[in-house]
Amino acid sequence: MVEFEPAARRSARWTLGIGVLSIAVFWPLNWCLEGDRTHILFFPLWLGYVLAVDGLVQFRTGTSLLRRAPRWFVALFPLSVPSWWLFEWFNERLQNWFYLGAERFSDVEYFWYCTLSFSTVVPAVFESAELVRSLPFIERFARGPRFPRGGDTALYRILLASTGLAMLVATLLWPTYCYPFVWTSVVFLLEPACLALGRRAFTDDIVRGDWRPWFSLWIGGLMCGFFWEMWNIWSYPKWIYHVPFVGFGKVFEMPILGYLGYLPFAMELYLIAQLVIPRGAAIPLAPRSAVS
Repeated sequence: MVEFEPAARRSARWTLGIGVLSIAVFWPLNWCLEGDRTHILFFPLWLGYVLAVDGLVQFRTGTSLLRRAPRWFVALFPLSVPSWWLFEWFNERLQNWFYLGAERFSDVEYFWYCTLSFSTVVPAVFESAELVRSLPFIERFARGPRFPRGGDTALYRILLASTGLAMLVATLLWPTYCYPFVWTSVVFLLEPACLALGRRAFTDDIVRGDWRPWFSLWIGGLMCGFFWEMWNIWSYPKWIYHVPFVGFGKVFEMPILGYLGYLPFAMELYLIAQLVIPRGAAIPLAPRSAVS
């Protein structure tokens, strides 16, 4: 942990305390109450997760998403909504997951309860990635392979976009066989968009051999995936999966190979944020100099 001002330490304690209290209250309620409850309890439970992890990051680094950019931290919640509804739209074609209990709500109720729940997705993933980024072991990825090595950057962007488009088309045409591409295609489409617009992208880091943001997001996405699936298991309403060919080895409701989807999903959220959040907002995954 780092030394920082008493006011910052008090802020970290409050943030962590509120987050832990929220989890302690809403986790048992979500699992133990009878009847419909998760549509109401999902948001405060995950808000507690977001605040608890933010507080931990503050204690470890002296800063956090909430502390260094509170306005843009709040903006991550509405940013989450279209980010996840996009995949709900894809799932209309894929039919890989279903919501038990959805039929108990009107279309308007279903939309608004889902929207409220979806709003926690981006903050949860980014806070988890920042926590991973603060851990010592992630520094071993600071000097990795450099890619791409010179060449025509315009051609590089075209190749990425073409690959992403091909993946997306294959997913929509042959969803039974190509459904995993739904999680990777968006990365290949958004990365060249960020590069073309001068926004921070993964290429900016890996061309220098710095893979820390990449692996922080991968592990942070898996962390969130674990808690999403664990808290879902005894929720109601809840989601279940129908994943062709790899539906074995379930960890909670999710087949174990399905957790791999959380890796590119976290990357997609990062790239979406880079396209939307103004330059200089310092979120997510600020350079190490800002957090040490």
